[in-house]
Amino acid sequence: MIRHAEAKWNGSLKEGHGHLKVETGALDSDYSFKSRFEGGGQTNPEELLAASHAGCFSMALSAMLGAAGHEPKSIDTKAAVHLYQVSGSWAINKIELETTADVPGLDEAGFQKIAHDAKANCPISKALASVDIQLKATLVGA
Repeated sequence: MIRHAEAKWNGSLKEGHGHLKVETGALDSDYSFKSRFEGGGQTNPEELLAASHAGCFSMALSAMLGAAGHEPKSIDTKAAVHLYQVSGSWAINKIELETTADVPGLDEAGFQKIAHDAKANCPISKALASVDIQLKATLVGA
């Protein structure tokens, strides 16, 4: 499986502007220095990474719960990508995943183990192995 996206940038870093789009058409959006570093109503690479990580983790958690015999009713995951300037250059140094899952019949210890396994093994987490990925997992409706 290979997925494609493209980005075009015009002009200088601060005054320029760019455009991102993905092959499915689900995203076709402008972006800028302001949207990336100041907040500006357009998307940015870190926001897209957060969405990718939240989606990947949720699917991995669902698969692992199902494999353990505990089909989830729902999984709600939020991701916060931290972009900081480190030693004069920008870096993503932390991602916080926060998930809440409704998994009937599963105890807290079992849920925590599977959630942390999902964090370590979803493809996006693996691709970001050099980043501190933190997880807060909450089990509801057990």
